[in-house]
Amino acid sequence: MSQMLEPDLSVVELRSYFVRKRNALLVRGRFSPLYLDYYLHLMQHGIQHAESLDQMLKDTLAALALHLCSRPQDESCAWTIHVKEPQRANVFVTGSTRPGRVTGRVFTEDVRQEGEAMFIAQTTRPDHQPRQSMIEFHGDDMLKAVEAFYTTSEQRLTRFFRLEDEEFVQISAEPDCDEIWLSELALENVLELETTEHLTLLETRGYMFDCGCSVERLMPIIMRLPQDDLDHIFEDGIAQITCPRCGSVYRTPKASFEEWRQKQS
Repeated sequence: MSQMLEPDLSVVELRSYFVRKRNALLVRGRFSPLYLDYYLHLMQHGIQHAESLDQMLKDTLAALALHLCSRPQDESCAWTIHVKEPQRANVFVTGSTRPGRVTGRVFTEDVRQEGEAMFIAQTTRPDHQPRQSMIEFHGDDMLKAVEAFYTTSEQRLTRFFRLEDEEFVQISAEPDCDEIWLSELALENVLELETTEHLTLLETRGYMFDCGCSVERLMPIIMRLPQDDLDHIFEDGIAQITCPRCGSVYRTPKASFEEWRQKQS
């Protein structure tokens, strides 16, 4: 299992299996512990989402973790999903396997009001060129959006299934996959896979809801601001900094910022 940075956070175990004779990769896991930490994060920072947007973010976090579990361990991903329904918003998630963590947030302010719904994926890996892809999709089902991303950008059939108790399953085509079988899978078939198919356990990985941000890591963002903007945000002597990845809110005195800036010079 991947090494974790925050032992006090809950770890979701994801297991990947090879579906023999079907040549497919199956990844599954129950996300209740991760969602608990997600809600504690929202409470801590006073963040509230509309119910529909909250569900969309949770689904995307689950899909990203399953995706990461199916990918090389040194790969990191970030997805920005611009949705039109139920309201214009950007759903952003990002994560990695080393360490195993995912995070994200919903943007409802300063969101472009025109254009189609878009799925933008960015993938980075050491010693590889960064990859970016962008596709259009329709609707507000985040699992369907990720399936469309796989079909168009990854060019392989992938299905996502929502089970009871916040468990999710991802099944992706491998070379020589029985794609007719995969395309025709229904939820009742997925529930019976352990008895109807030969599953070989490949790996177990762990993921948590954690950004890894801190006020020190956000200092460079303030550092890039013009002096007029710095004077404005420190007008009361204390600046409020919001993490662009998870929405965490930090407060730092101007004296602390000036001390940090002097150390960088």
